[in-house]
Amino acid sequence: MTVDTIMKKPSGKLKKPELLAPAGDLARARTAILYGADAVYIGGMNFSLRSRASNFTMTDIKAACDFAHAHHARVHVTVNVIPHAEDFIGLKEYVQALEDAGVDAAIVASPAIMKLIKENTSHIEVHGSTQMSITNVRAAKFLHETLGIDRVVLGRECTMAEVQAITKECPVETEAFIHGGMCVNYSGRCTLSNRMTLRDANRGGCAQSCRWQYRLFAGDTQINDENSWFTMGSRDLMAGRWIKDLMAAGVSSLKIEGRMKTEYYVANVVSGYRRLIDDLYEHDGSISDGSLEKHIAQIMRGENREVCDGFYGGIAAKDSIIYHENSNSHVNHDFLGTIMRYDRDSHTAWMQVRNAFDNGEKAEVLSPGREIREFTLSSVQNDQEEYLETVRKPMSIIHFVTKEELAAGDIIRKAADDDTD
Repeated sequence: MTVDTIMKKPSGKLKKPELLAPAGDLARARTAILYGADAVYIGGMNFSLRSRASNFTMTDIKAACDFAHAHHARVHVTVNVIPHAEDFIGLKEYVQALEDAGVDAAIVASPAIMKLIKENTSHIEVHGSTQMSITNVRAAKFLHETLGIDRVVLGRECTMAEVQAITKECPVETEAFIHGGMCVNYSGRCTLSNRMTLRDANRGGCAQSCRWQYRLFAGDTQINDENSWFTMGSRDLMAGRWIKDLMAAGVSSLKIEGRMKTEYYVANVVSGYRRLIDDLYEHDGSISDGSLEKHIAQIMRGENREVCDGFYGGIAAKDSIIYHENSNSHVNHDFLGTIMRYDRDSHTAWMQVRNAFDNGEKAEVLSPGREIREFTLSSVQNDQEEYLETVRKPMSIIHFVTKEELAAGDIIRKAADDDTD
């Protein structure tokens, strides 16, 4: 599908969906909300897939809910483990504690856990996880009619035509992924990790075995050399060119994957999609090809991996899989640092460094709720007041002079190349 086809003005006003962002800890939850997320999804210490990214104690969950509600946002908690008998120990008390903390919704993959939440809470919505592989409206209707679920998270294997058909007839809200990791198995139903590492992917321990580097054999003969390792992980999803279609279809929530991602990734990707959604909504889908490409360029500033359209254009072809050897050539070094404080009188900013840069380098400021601004990093000094021509120490604190008014928490990144301005 071409950009011209996507940008054709739809009939009637587009629905403005919820932008749902990932957060691996409290700091990232706050970042996501400040940079434009309408809701965040997080995981507790138990009962969640991606358990290694689930750093929220119950105290943190309550703090996230308080912060979100103060900013008119919501908190969804993943309770999406595929449970064995022992996994139900303490689960009733846990979901009741989630409700007391102010959680708005639980993302669930087990009908038994759905039933338990409905029976033991009064305000928490139940969302059917993508792990349930909901790829048809009959499944959505069944889950709503039998278990009373409030939203279905569609399987990432759905084409756009299927998303449109399901959403049109669905008795509850639909949610669709728009960005992030794609599993090479069906909706994450993978046994590679369990087989190879004894870490159960469906109980929170995925080792991402598909992204490892492998030797290939034809019979007893190795067919790749030691400098050409094989990996079979999927490219990441980037659905920027499909957002108008998802909005026109009436999808209620657009979801970004990545609870293990950094604050920089969260801020970039969330703010990029926030601007794209708002632009499409304001202009009823009629934005120019150039505007669309600018939004996509901003979204991609946070990416480290190759991307594809997933299944939205049809069955994902072989070019959606990373068949070649792993490489560090695409590692993103744009993130220069985070502003610690700014003194208006002296026009001095203090920044914690993340990646290398040179004095005199052009940079951009990414701030919550503001346009991206460009300035020059000049008069850079370390904490011994020594002037630096190059900065090469990650996590060190440096300061510099700029009349561009900054604020604590602002993200500084390399200026965009001319072709992404």
